[in-house]
Amino acid sequence: MKILKFGGKSLSNGDGINKVVAIITDKVNQGEEIAIVVSARGNATDELEEILKVAATNKDYKLLFEGFKKYQQDEYENVDLSEEFNVLEKLFEGVSLIGDYSNKIKDQVLSKGELLSAKLLTAILIENGINARFADTRELIKTDSKFGDAQPLEQISKKNVINYFKENNGTTVNIITGFIGSNNNNDTTTLGRNGSNYTASLIANYLNAEELQNYTHVDGIYTANPDLVLDAKKIDHLSFNEANEIANFGATILHAKTIIPLLEKNIPLRILNTFNHENKGTLITSNSNKEGIKTLSVLENVSLVNLEGRGLLGKTGVDARIFRVMGDNDISVSIISQGSSERGIGLVVAADKATKAMIELEKEFENDFYSKDVNKITVTDDVSVISIIGQDLSTFHKPYTALIKNKIVPILFNNTVTGKNVSLVVKKSQLNKALNVIHGEIFGVSKKINIAIFGHGLVGGTLINQILESAATIEKRKDIKLNVFAIANSSNVLLNKNGVTPNWKNEIQNNGFSYTIDDVIAYANEHHLENLIAIDNTASATFVENYIPLAESSFDLISSNKVANTLSYSFYKKLRKVLADNQKSYLYETNVGAGLPLIDTIKLLHLSGENITKIKGVFSGTLSYLFNNFSAKDAPFSEILKEAIENGYTEPDPREDLCGNDVGRKLLILARELDLQNEFEEIDIQNLIPEHLREGDVSDFLNKLTEFDPIYAKIKADQKPNHVLRYIGELSGDLQNDKGNLEVKLVSVPSDTALGGLKGSDSFFEIYTESYGDRPIVIQGAGAGSAVTARGVFGDILRLSDKG
Repeated sequence: MKILKFGGKSLSNGDGINKVVAIITDKVNQGEEIAIVVSARGNATDELEEILKVAATNKDYKLLFEGFKKYQQDEYENVDLSEEFNVLEKLFEGVSLIGDYSNKIKDQVLSKGELLSAKLLTAILIENGINARFADTRELIKTDSKFGDAQPLEQISKKNVINYFKENNGTTVNIITGFIGSNNNNDTTTLGRNGSNYTASLIANYLNAEELQNYTHVDGIYTANPDLVLDAKKIDHLSFNEANEIANFGATILHAKTIIPLLEKNIPLRILNTFNHENKGTLITSNSNKEGIKTLSVLENVSLVNLEGRGLLGKTGVDARIFRVMGDNDISVSIISQGSSERGIGLVVAADKATKAMIELEKEFENDFYSKDVNKITVTDDVSVISIIGQDLSTFHKPYTALIKNKIVPILFNNTVTGKNVSLVVKKSQLNKALNVIHGEIFGVSKKINIAIFGHGLVGGTLINQILESAATIEKRKDIKLNVFAIANSSNVLLNKNGVTPNWKNEIQNNGFSYTIDDVIAYANEHHLENLIAIDNTASATFVENYIPLAESSFDLISSNKVANTLSYSFYKKLRKVLADNQKSYLYETNVGAGLPLIDTIKLLHLSGENITKIKGVFSGTLSYLFNNFSAKDAPFSEILKEAIENGYTEPDPREDLCGNDVGRKLLILARELDLQNEFEEIDIQNLIPEHLREGDVSDFLNKLTEFDPIYAKIKADQKPNHVLRYIGELSGDLQNDKGNLEVKLVSVPSDTALGGLKGSDSFFEIYTESYGDRPIVIQGAGAGSAVTARGVFGDILRLSDKG
């Protein structure tokens, strides 16, 4: 025989109860021997409790009761439920008159949910040609008299169930009420919340059932609550021990008491979905198919009670006193954690028992307050417990580090004696994000990286398209899911927690709205987005002011904007301190050399203790193109400059390139990587623009480009034979001091040198070190172009995504 148990949502009106009838009919037609245990339909138990409370306050409960009756009767007018409705009406009237009720009365009221459910289902099945019989477990399951949480009396209950099924079995499908029983005086009792599961497992035990099938509204047990973690995966197989841990640590799909009767008889438990009964669900047996982390369970509606006191150091018996207080006041402690010094002890208890726990502990430790052994006893509300079932402490550093990286600091944690389960107490507001961070770290799902991109011009727009085009391949190859949730320019932002589409340009135009950086941060918090990266593809000096609030709000930073690294040295250091304090990274490989691995190389050399003595090179792809072509071609300077402008190599105002400030900024960035404290004003920059052309509007400047020609024709003619012009940045001097010599200048070099042989718009860098002597490390490659820069930023995204 198989026992089938159907939950409240499965038995709800419409699709729910119709599916239940179809499942039972199908099994009967296939010749399966089954018995059915039912919960109350829909939210009946909660509704009955609410009506009871309203009646006890002498308020008008009748409208609520009429609504309850209407739902329970639904379209089944031919089914007689009047007996239960009449009893409920008298009970509510009595409670309303007295203004109070006992747990005994409450059990009588709540029991009606299951009785109505079983009677209705029995009638519907009979109408559908099924030989169904209503079974009232008040006549079968005998309990003690602890109303609200009664314990079954095993011997008599077992005897009753076996005898009943001897008389009423064979072709009969028994529809059994879950949750309820009766004491020796035949007073109605209930087995506690989720007690219908317990009833089903007891019946399965007494009858040596082949399997208990628990039908719910989900496909089985998941690696996390799929309502909270979208990437949660169904678990095909669990052991009873693992299921028991899951139940103890808050998984609402299981009741902790359910497991023991099944374990005694080695009866498999299968969790199935009423609304998708073709799915095979989760099978729970005595054997686990493999070691490892199984699931994340959550305990909500809890509070943390804290005892603090330096006088607890080394004192024995403190835990015993705490547990005595808890036991005497019927307060269950789900977690206790303390330091080895016992200077702080934390207890997790049900939220509605926390104040009582604090008051009773204050009484117990009254003398310790006077002696100042205990400083204070406090309650922290709005907390949740996440339990990682199957977590070994040897690998716990991975999810813990991921939490810290996302600015989630657990308030308390502990592990079981076996070291195979770890529980964390976190702020309730951080629960969703914490679950997603841990889940992404420990299960075989893609690690989600949530990206906000500021600036969607040439570089930013190219980057967005590169990410969208490559996202599927990267997820498949590296298990990293890149999700661009925000795109912004200086005035508008487009937000989508599920990621922007390839049509983002139209969407930002039509759906974008004005914003501040706080709006983006608030959106990320509201939607519990983890592994946040902010990318600055602007050239804005004002946007840099947002770096610190972004880092403080759990964003890592990536920038193609050079401004932040070239502002005052004090800001440079302040930003690094904020990044360090918040354990955030800031990558800016494209600040110098577009996508070339220059900054990383210099960082590694410097960190390894290598003494860098000089850095020299062509830092600007624009000016590389200009002087490479001017030196090689017999053409006036203005003609080459016009080519560079037409090819998009220059800024809209070419003077931004020609003034040399951009090269100066890049040189300063490299100097600061060597811990030099130079300021931008200290760089000796040779401005390539004739003084009389430095002011005025862009169009006026572009009309006067030929005025460059005689100046640069003379410079070119005055060179030594076989020499070419190159515009370089050079860092020199004693670089072990606080400051170096920074120069940006036009030089003439032999054409047969590496620098002289430069072509196109390539960047070129020579890094001289003590170890390498006169033979520099040379880095050369494409130094301009939106695609190259965007690809370099993309590389920084993948570097950050791979970390931790």
